[in-house]
Amino acid sequence: MTRLVSRRGLIGAATGLAASGAGTGAYAVVVEPRMRLEVARYALTPPRWTPGLKLRLAILADLHGREPNMGVRRIEQAMETAQSLSPDLILLLGDYAQRVEPQGAFLSFRQVITQLSRLKAPLGVHGILGNHEWWDDRAAQRAGKGPTEAHRLFAELGMSLLDNRAIRLTKDGKAFWLAGLGDQLAIKLGHKAGYGGVYRGADDLPGTMAQITDDAPVVMMAHEPDIFPRMPERVSLTLSGHTHGGQVRLFGWSPVVPSEYGNRYAYGHVVENDRHLIVSGGLGTVSAGLAPVRLGVPPEIVQVDLG
Repeated sequence: MTRLVSRRGLIGAATGLAASGAGTGAYAVVVEPRMRLEVARYALTPPRWTPGLKLRLAILADLHGREPNMGVRRIEQAMETAQSLSPDLILLLGDYAQRVEPQGAFLSFRQVITQLSRLKAPLGVHGILGNHEWWDDRAAQRAGKGPTEAHRLFAELGMSLLDNRAIRLTKDGKAFWLAGLGDQLAIKLGHKAGYGGVYRGADDLPGTMAQITDDAPVVMMAHEPDIFPRMPERVSLTLSGHTHGGQVRLFGWSPVVPSEYGNRYAYGHVVENDRHLIVSGGLGTVSAGLAPVRLGVPPEIVQVDLG
């Protein structure tokens, strides 16, 4: 049966769709990125994990400090949430801001990292740098090398920066290694078709692994998850950010993911060949490549219980 739709009916339907779209757009621009804050919880015992070693990690990634999405008060809220989880360690996975100096709505690296320096945990607060600590530091880009302003801030504030470093920690007499890589996209060299561009990384995976001197389990921080296929089996768990879960994620799929692997490492707990990766959806938003919205992937703190 053919059904004829009146002009009034068509106008009504179009108006309804427009209102629905406007409502979704308002939610994605205002509500989810500015008002929601989730805790994504994972519990696992990865391979090569020491029996009886129990660790709780609280992870903050991709703040991209800016008002109002992730301004001063929102960062305080994220910090309070992380502290409330009573973690053994707090890990910072990079992309703290997008400006060396504050500009308009954007916070500076100094503003954000100084705030984060107030975090406390029994086994310490440890960080790595992301691509924006490099990309938005014009002096480092011109020189083609670090240290960046973020490197200097971590040192000035007495914060632990695991930039191609591994440290041995213990809990209840049981040892483990915490390692962190330099950023994989540090220096911009040019552009190419498709995703991303041409970069020279500041990461040194072999050099970092060479610092591990016994068989205690290893937790690795790597800002971009794209290094995961090259991660040695020796690493029990890799922790990454960078993708923001695509910032728009529906039914487990994101239309835009800043990764050579697309949705393969966009978000969540990934297991490949008995190796484990957890990718945080992050806290902030960016407008380069991804629209400054969140839909289906609200800002999150990641809690990981190991053992």
